[in-house]
Amino acid sequence: MSRITAPAVERRLHLNVNILHSGFVPSAWRLADADPRAFVDVQHYVRVAQIAEAAKLDAVFLADNAAIVDQIDFRPITALEPTVLLASIAAATSHIGVIGTASTSYNEPYNIARRFSTLDHVSNGRAGWNVVTTADLPSARNFGRDAVPDHAQRYERAAEFTELVKALWDSWEDDAFVGDKAGGRFVDVSKVHPVAHRGQYFDVQGPLNLPRSPQGHPVVVQAGGSPDGRDLAARHAEAVFSASQSFEESAAYRRDLNTRAAAYGRAGVKVLAGLTTIIGATEAQALRRRDELVDQIPWRYSLHRLAGTLGIDVERLKLDRPLPDDIALPGGGNGNHTFFHATIAQGRSHGYTVRELIRSLAGGTGHRVIVGTPEQVADDIEHWFNGGAADGFNLMPDALPGGLSDFVDGVVPILQKRGIFRTEYEGTTLREHLGLACPDNAELWRKSA
Repeated sequence: MSRITAPAVERRLHLNVNILHSGFVPSAWRLADADPRAFVDVQHYVRVAQIAEAAKLDAVFLADNAAIVDQIDFRPITALEPTVLLASIAAATSHIGVIGTASTSYNEPYNIARRFSTLDHVSNGRAGWNVVTTADLPSARNFGRDAVPDHAQRYERAAEFTELVKALWDSWEDDAFVGDKAGGRFVDVSKVHPVAHRGQYFDVQGPLNLPRSPQGHPVVVQAGGSPDGRDLAARHAEAVFSASQSFEESAAYRRDLNTRAAAYGRAGVKVLAGLTTIIGATEAQALRRRDELVDQIPWRYSLHRLAGTLGIDVERLKLDRPLPDDIALPGGGNGNHTFFHATIAQGRSHGYTVRELIRSLAGGTGHRVIVGTPEQVADDIEHWFNGGAADGFNLMPDALPGGLSDFVDGVVPILQKRGIFRTEYEGTTLREHLGLACPDNAELWRKSA
């Protein structure tokens, strides 16, 4: 099987869209043109992906939870299993990448290796796996555990898990499949190798039961801001979904991640910063849209959501007072570091009251929100990209599909005119979109021969 090596090209901006059911803002499902059942409607996700593909975005991304972790009396949740949904999206598109989340805490390496390799075959080389460790108690209880495994243990398991998945993807050499009708030779079994893994958490013989996929490996993505999360990304990730509230914070994160990657002998990791956009023809119009959306969210919902992110009792949050001073990492450091730190940073740096913080986050938690015109959004993106704070963005429009259409129609043409975003796809695989080479496993098996 021939492999495509990513060409050396000038640095280009990367844009994904995170399909958060009806949109990032919790009240998006209440808009007049929204369908409340969109969160379980495959055609909704397909429409969003087709809008993104028409604009030449790199990929669509699906988050995931193994439990109900939001307040479903008010808001839709992540419900459909990502890889099944992404296979449907892949069938309805031809170029855009399809990235899905799967937890290393509540899966097995063989299943995940097979699932994402299958998605890469089905999509003709457009798949990516977002590696997460899962820190919420409801998920733990759904898998027979009374407590969340501690932070260090989760990341030890994740490191072994990811290493093993990659080994399984490498267990077939590129030319192991023969398919020789005349000679009656289907597979060269000398080129299919057991992984024979015995580790701290897993015992897997292998090999994988399907040939190597079009990209060699699906693209490995990670999202974690803790030291353990950064180290996992530095060892294995090719792109990272980050959450930073300021240019300086994101630039420092990117430098640290690439320094860590270099220590493992790896090239730089692409940092794709989370970004919510609320767009209007004028800034005043965009602000009105933000306020109208936030005003449709019950304060009860927002307070409980914020308290959950911070790991504190909701009674400690007073709408017209700043955040309490003595907020420690949730669960003694066993919670979600990334969104905790991003939310705290937003509140502290601006001196916001809780009410102002919730409004600035558009009812969400952690991710940066830009409210403005297409030109203002494009200026901000260009500043972060050219200044080295990010290699691109994981977009979370306020509402879907309308908010993505606003971005595609208003912002993308400006970025294209400025020469930092593509006007056409230069390849067909996700690796080509991201400028990544296909991993070559031939040398691996030559060394072991």
